[in-house]
Amino acid sequence: MMDRICIIGVGLIGGSFAAGLKKSNQVKTIVGFGRNESSLIKAQELNVIDEYSLDISQALKQVDLVLIATPVNSFETVLEMIKPHITEQMIITDVGSTKGSVVTIAKQVFGHMPENFIAAHPIAGKEQSGVEAADATLFANKRVIITPEKNANTVSVDTVSSLWASVGAKVELMNTDKHDDLLAMTSHLPHMLAFSLMDYLIASNPQACNYAAGGFKDFSRIASSDAVMWRDICINNPEQIVKHIEGYQQSLDKIANLIKNNQSEALEHLFIDAKSARDAWLKD
Repeated sequence: MMDRICIIGVGLIGGSFAAGLKKSNQVKTIVGFGRNESSLIKAQELNVIDEYSLDISQALKQVDLVLIATPVNSFETVLEMIKPHITEQMIITDVGSTKGSVVTIAKQVFGHMPENFIAAHPIAGKEQSGVEAADATLFANKRVIITPEKNANTVSVDTVSSLWASVGAKVELMNTDKHDDLLAMTSHLPHMLAFSLMDYLIASNPQACNYAAGGFKDFSRIASSDAVMWRDICINNPEQIVKHIEGYQQSLDKIANLIKNNQSEALEHLFIDAKSARDAWLKD
């Protein structure tokens, strides 16, 4: 059991991690830090954290681990803020959806990648945001990808892995490039599609949503996700996201051409293959 950890950014992900650790009795004291005191008070009232501080030197005092759970574009500011208070024994980790940019920022701030900085990304979430949406079971049976650099301290890697496992996550190690490419396909691209679909409807016919059924509601659900977080993800993983948007455009062009040319058999085969692939994935 850890004595003390600090969560910087006690929102959906940071709050759910804290709640999961409290449920599994992994940490004696969880400290919250942020700029919005009312949110921190709410987190304490919800028993997500044990205490909080608006003073980073106090929040990090004698902590074993600090989790950064703020938008990726804030990482430089956050790392500069915590840098004077980091000890060799303190583990730094994060939950950012892009990993290459996090490593780059860390190297810029510290002059190197600290061996106790263990980057991570839980592949879980909700369209709601804020500590009110925190859920101790959010990471149960969900993948958490840890992307340690070559100089990473193995004890720190094991500690971060164990904490995620304790909240029910399936932990996997991966390099940053592979992570950013895979997540651009499976997470970032679907969000771009949902946002762009809503943008298209707004521009074409704002009343169209009134006639949408359950399928549209399911597909567009993630367009309700936090706008700032997704803006930051796009800015921090641009090459991979654009590559897969362009690849998807080719797939749409293929379907459009099949429809234009009345290729009913080819369309059916495409749909059958897609259905089979999704059905197989759901069984895993």
